[in-house]
Amino acid sequence: DLIDLQWLVERGWLAPAQMLQGRVDRDAKRAVLDQASSQFFAQIESESVSALGAAYQAFLGSAGFWLEDYVRFHAFRQYLAQHSWAEWPAQLRDRDPGACDALAIRLAARIRELRFRQFVFDCQWHELRDYANRRGVQLFGDIPIYVHFESADVWAHQRLFDLDAVGRPITVTGVPPDYFCAEGQLWGNPQYNWALMRATGFDWWLQRFDSAARQFDIARIDHFRALQAYWEIPASATSAREGHWVEAPGRELLQAVRRRYPELKLVAENLGSITAEVEALRKEFELPGMLILQFAFDGNPDNPYLSHLHHSEDMVYTGTHDNDTTLGWFESLDPATRERVYAYFGHPREPMPWMLIRQAMASVATTAIIPWQDFLSLDGRHRMNTPGTTEGNWRWRFDWAQLPAGLAGQIGDLLASSQRCAQGFTPVRS
Repeated sequence: DLIDLQWLVERGWLAPAQMLQGRVDRDAKRAVLDQASSQFFAQIESESVSALGAAYQAFLGSAGFWLEDYVRFHAFRQYLAQHSWAEWPAQLRDRDPGACDALAIRLAARIRELRFRQFVFDCQWHELRDYANRRGVQLFGDIPIYVHFESADVWAHQRLFDLDAVGRPITVTGVPPDYFCAEGQLWGNPQYNWALMRATGFDWWLQRFDSAARQFDIARIDHFRALQAYWEIPASATSAREGHWVEAPGRELLQAVRRRYPELKLVAENLGSITAEVEALRKEFELPGMLILQFAFDGNPDNPYLSHLHHSEDMVYTGTHDNDTTLGWFESLDPATRERVYAYFGHPREPMPWMLIRQAMASVATTAIIPWQDFLSLDGRHRMNTPGTTEGNWRWRFDWAQLPAGLAGQIGDLLASSQRCAQGFTPVRS
């Protein structure tokens, strides 16, 4: 879905007439990508030696840990009418080599098309990263703490997850009640078999960190607290309240990561039910944490999210993708809390969300992150995600009509005045 079709036209793998205009559905785009795949393979097969063929072979080698499992999983799932892999014929479910190889041969054309898509995305992503890095921009990515049951990861590495003999989860993931959700959250991902993870030297995890290092300059470990202890819920449960805490070997895992990737910049998502043990683990490995200004105004003078209590090594946010927009958050506050916010900031005349944006920029935290919805002063109708819900999330898209005149200059001036500019930066005027 993230592939740029114009890039394919420029390389002669798509004709200009095949370009799709505007927002298109996934099936239409995938059909066009399959057409480009045919042209791509025809080109490299017609050339005995080519830089393009070498680049493709290099990608296959670098993605060896995951690519074949991924393309087989999706080809098999499509062939089997999108049924859960746990419902596949037993030989395919259990990854019998003979049965899987035989079906892969039968589905060779589809598997080749899926490899092509991953190759194209990899090329485009690294061009984007190189372009950004040359201009002093770093890419900040995410390492999800868990993976979905219906994924190539779980199908290909069943022994590394807490599954029964026919591939069904025994225990699943979630979190207890917290400020995001009063009932807790029942995520439903399969829990890890941490004993086997440790016995295999955390190889699966190290491969995930390797992928992050290839894609990003900085990577956030999502739900970091689960590396110290995780909320284990019986798969039969109907509520996250039925779970309990279980200690995890996060210290050993992070030691292995540091040995393998000493230069990888990591950030801990330390939100939720955070204990002294979780913070001790984060600080032992000198990982920046997250400071969310929207969480600061509960009336507690020791609230660590209050800007005068920030630490320089951490990262400050007005809000995250899991929060309401700052304007939406402020509009939802009761009058007493709203007055508390105004009083803390000295009753400025500047309206929300810029009041909070300015405070984030003025924080001693090493990095300030502002959601684009906040820079655009958008209300709660433009929220990205509501934790604990399954409908209406991750659909917000930016529209150029939402861009106010002079915003670039306003942001540039704020960056300069808060000394958050790269050396030699000149604010943009528009």
